[in-house]
Amino acid sequence: MPLHSRLLRWYDSRTREMPWRNHPDPYAVWVSEIMLQQTQVETVKGYFTRFMAAFPTVAQLAAAPQQDVLKAWEGLGYYTRARNLQAAAQRITAQGGALPRASAGWAALPGIGPYTAAAIASICDGEAAPVVDGNVARVFARYLGWADDFRKLPAREKLAAWLLPHIKKSKRPGDFNQAMMDLGATCCTPRAPRCAECPLRDGCLAFRDGTQSAFPVKPAKKVLPVRRMAAALATDPEGRVLLTQRAGERLLGGLWELPSVEVTRKPAPADALRALREQTGFSAARAKLHGTITHTFSHFKLELHVYAVTGLSGTPDQKRHPHARFARAESLPLTTATRRAIGKGKETKGTQGTKRTEGKRKTPVSPKPPHS
Repeated sequence: MPLHSRLLRWYDSRTREMPWRNHPDPYAVWVSEIMLQQTQVETVKGYFTRFMAAFPTVAQLAAAPQQDVLKAWEGLGYYTRARNLQAAAQRITAQGGALPRASAGWAALPGIGPYTAAAIASICDGEAAPVVDGNVARVFARYLGWADDFRKLPAREKLAAWLLPHIKKSKRPGDFNQAMMDLGATCCTPRAPRCAECPLRDGCLAFRDGTQSAFPVKPAKKVLPVRRMAAALATDPEGRVLLTQRAGERLLGGLWELPSVEVTRKPAPADALRALREQTGFSAARAKLHGTITHTFSHFKLELHVYAVTGLSGTPDQKRHPHARFARAESLPLTTATRRAIGKGKETKGTQGTKRTEGKRKTPVSPKPPHS
């Protein structure tokens, strides 16, 4: 039986229910594909439902205040995705509101690369454009025995070219792509793959040779540098938190965070008091360690030392950049580290951009030291 037939027969018997599948609106597919970049499907489900309820059409997303969009995205990570999504919606609306009907049109929009463009066009318009994400690369690196580094574009293009005749023969490009992603997510997993359930095992070189764990080949991981920051946690008599807003063009731009500074040594209370003074115009009499947040980014690890300050004096300078204001945490889109710092006084750990087991797509992340 041809590869595409085996794959689609498996998919038809095991299709998983997702809120964006079989959705009549390509806008919904587009939103889901952006959310699924670098994020697990189970996490996306709730965010997708809430986001679509808040912004049910392209026009409503385009017209929404950016702070509302970022608040709806809060906690999902990689906030450039949300800003690009809205920017693309604004471009589409300005051009008459019609969504693209081919991968080339999708790829011309902000935040949409070849992978996402192929996924949307194949699902919505039946375009025979093969998807090569982390799951697909793993499935076929094992199947073909290819030792390429699929994090690099030439390897992904090579695999896409190999898949092209198979997706054309399938006559169901959207299902073919989703079947490959589902196979990698549920069967051909990174560890302990369930080969007995795989429809492609008979032709799989890794299964034949017992070398599943050797594919895909990955270079040794680099040791991430550690960046230390000191942050000031100040509250007013009403329980509101003093926050500053990140500049719009920076990583996590538009989000709100605690006043903070980076240090090259062990942080101290004086660092938090300095951050408070320089970024908000306020002064404080004392600063006491509230907790330490450890957060991992793609290019560095962040140690955020949070100090609760007391004896606050002064007033916010409205001309100061970044902007500073007292607000309730639930009213503004916060960076993840700030949300955790406000909510917990004990040391905790977290990860920025949880890996998506449903098709990992690399999103560029700035090596600058902001925290999420």
